[in-house]
Amino acid sequence: MATSTLLPNSRTESDGSAVIRVLGYNIRSMRDDTDALARVISACAPDLVLIQEAPRFFRWRKKLAHLAAAAGQVVLTGGATAAGPAILCSLRATVERTEDVLLPLTPGQHRRGFATAVVRFGGARVGVLSCHLSLRKDERREQAGMLLDRLAGLGAEHAIAGGDLNEGPDGPSFRLLSGALQDCRAVAPWGGEETWRYSEPHRRIDAIFATKGIEVLGCGVPLEQPGVTRADLVAATDHLPVLAALRVPVA
Repeated sequence: MATSTLLPNSRTESDGSAVIRVLGYNIRSMRDDTDALARVISACAPDLVLIQEAPRFFRWRKKLAHLAAAAGQVVLTGGATAAGPAILCSLRATVERTEDVLLPLTPGQHRRGFATAVVRFGGARVGVLSCHLSLRKDERREQAGMLLDRLAGLGAEHAIAGGDLNEGPDGPSFRLLSGALQDCRAVAPWGGEETWRYSEPHRRIDAIFATKGIEVLGCGVPLEQPGVTRADLVAATDHLPVLAALRVPVA
């Protein structure tokens, strides 16, 4: 059963490990209420924001930078250069490197990609990946395998991946990822569960995953996070965000 207590705040532990907050969010190309979107992100106080459907066309960099500034973040990487996924971060992060990856294009389908980075929080070093998998089941499964390969290739002992998987926990791509990584919501349920409201029943198609050495302190939709209102969640975009608190050991 999910707990309703607040997630721990970001901090550096006495042993050098870091408690960080990671937010996963499909922002629908900022076509909705961007003020509400910024308020939701800011209220969650994340160290990392794993974005899907970032702006990709006219003045996309300016739009993403405006959102980051309004939410108290900076743009780390991604956007059009990753075909939609992006990563924002707080000033707490020390950036080691970034890379945007375009995946093979299937004719008739949207181009997909990964936004990736390696960052440090105090003595904790972590690889990060934001993804948005295909609408096609066979292509999603292939992309999930590419995700695991890319995450391993970051060269970081500890890593986090998150995004819009376009399928629920019973799907083959979701199962592949949750078999190799910790499905943070399943490990430590917190807040709400469903992230997609436009189906019956509602579904959990957005998730945050972590490698085995990371301690999951809680993960879910921040329905009762102070400063997050239901009105803003509905107005911001068509997905609900996923917020996780994680303890990353010293690298």
